[in-house]
Amino acid sequence: MSIALKQVFNKDKTFRPKRKFEPGTQRFELHKRAQASLNSGVDLKAAVQLPSGEDQNDWVAVHVVDFFNRINLIYGTICEFCTERTCPVMSGGPKYEYRWQDDLKYKKPTALPAPQYMNLLMDWIEVQINNEDIFPTCVGVPFPKNFLQICKKILCRLFRVFVHVYIHHFDRVIVMGAEAHVNTCYKHFYYFVTEMNLIDRKELEPLAGVIQGQCARGAASGISAAAEGDDQPDVSLAPHPTLRKREGSCSLLEAQVGGRRPG
Repeated sequence: MSIALKQVFNKDKTFRPKRKFEPGTQRFELHKRAQASLNSGVDLKAAVQLPSGEDQNDWVAVHVVDFFNRINLIYGTICEFCTERTCPVMSGGPKYEYRWQDDLKYKKPTALPAPQYMNLLMDWIEVQINNEDIFPTCVGVPFPKNFLQICKKILCRLFRVFVHVYIHHFDRVIVMGAEAHVNTCYKHFYYFVTEMNLIDRKELEPLAGVIQGQCARGAASGISAAAEGDDQPDVSLAPHPTLRKREGSCSLLEAQVGGRRPG
């Protein structure tokens, strides 16, 4: 899948530098193992399962960094079309609006244009994965006790990038001929977060159609990661010009504010 993505996407448009693993470390070996499984055509649902004898935190850390790199690549390719004019609000279709919150400038959930939200999001994730206290790289240094909670928040926020790309910019993905590759990346992400129980299923509602139309069908037919990269997409989504607010359930990771999803 990674080879296919590089062939489709122009890496010169990558949103920000790719995070790599240090050769010789356990995480580097796990990363190579995971990539080898994907490239060999192993079923995606099987590929995300924790290998026997491996540490769960290491496995999650490898995938968080890998998904950050892949989703960064996807958004970086379409970011020139995601502007304050085209996307004045960071939304997930006509029913969802995502507001940004952090411990710095935005201490309360704040509505922002999508490109500004994306920049803040990627900056925030970079800080987390480059923090040795959270993602230690030295052998023998333990993960913090709240490591999985931090990863849940990272993955929840990365999911919102998928939502925005699928619903508002998928026409550009189609023009590039990259829809099958984006679909495969999303299915990989979906299988991982559900297998490891890292995102509450309520958070996945904005792409329920994609999940039902692709992930369930792919699992039923036993399609491999290698084969999926060449398939036509099962679901075609066009951008929604209307931005409405959703009054509904809140994230389990973050507090509800005004009926909209913060952070």
